Amino acid sequence: MRVSNFAKTAWTTMGLILAGAAARAQDVNVELPVIGAPHANGISFQEAVTSIARDVHWLDGMLLWIITAIVLFVSGLMIWTFWKFNHKTNPKPSGFTHNSPLEITWTVVPIVILVFIGAFSLPVLFNQQEIPEGDITIKVTGYQWYWGYEYVDEGVAFESFMLAPEELADFGYTDDLYKLATDQAIILPVGKTIVMQLTGADVIHSWTVPAFGVKQDAVPGRLAQLWFNAEKEGIYFGQCSELCGKDHAFMPITVKVVSQEVYDAWLVEAKVQNGV
Repeated sequence: MRVSNFAKTAWTTMGLILAGAAARAQDVNVELPVIGAPHANGISFQEAVTSIARDVHWLDGMLLWIITAIVLFVSGLMIWTFWKFNHKTNPKPSGFTHNSPLEITWTVVPIVILVFIGAFSLPVLFNQQEIPEGDITIKVTGYQWYWGYEYVDEGVAFESFMLAPEELADFGYTDDLYKLATDQAIILPVGKTIVMQLTGADVIHSWTVPAFGVKQDAVPGRLAQLWFNAEKEGIYFGQCSELCGKDHAFMPITVKVVSQEVYDAWLVEAKVQNGV
C-alpha cells in the first residue's frame, strides 16, 4: 500500500513538473525591459509605444488645455460677478430680462469649441475602430477569472493566469509586478499589425493594455475587435477593466514584444507544445 501511494505521489509530482516545464517552454528566454507598467506616485500616462496611444495622449493633452481655459474663464467670471453684483455694491439690481448678443455668444462659442474638438477626436476614434488586415490575429476570451488566447492562423492556444507572489522569481519577474505578471504571456513580434478578437465566456470583461492605447469589452455572444502595432520590444502589462466578479482584480494581462527572429523561434516551440 505504501509503495502504491508513493508511486502515485511520484507520478503526480512528475506530472506537475512536466506541466510546468511545458508551460514555460512557450515563454521566451530573452531579457526584455519592463516598459508598460504602473509606477509608484505616477500621475501621467505610461510610455506610448503605438500610434494609437500617441494619438490618445495628444488628444488628452489638447482637451486638458481647453478644459483648463474654460474653468479659469468661468471661475474668473463667477468671482467678478460675486464682487460686482453683491447686495453691498449693487443694492438695486438691474431689471432687464434678456441680452440677445450675450445669449447668441454663449450658444455659438460652445458649438465652435465642440466642433473644434470633434475635428480632432473623430479621426482618432475612426483610426481605432477601422480594423486593418492583421499580420497576426489572436482570439481573446475572458473567463472568471483568467484569459484564454488563440493564435487563429497558427493553431496555438493557451490560458493565462496571474502568478502568486512566490512564483514571480521563477518566471523572471520582480516582486513589484505582483497582480500584473502572468504564467503565460502573449508573444508578439515588434512592428507588426496585431488584430485581437475579443469575447467573453461568462460575463463582460475588458482587455486593456495602457501602453498600447487599447481597451475593448469582451462581451459573451459577441466578437469585438481592436488592433495595434507595437513599436518597441519590451514587456507590457494590462488588467481586466470591467468589473466581472469577486476576482476581477486578479486577471492581469502580460504581453512580450520581441524581435521577429525570437517570435519565429517561440512560435515553432509553441506549435510543438500544442501538437501542431
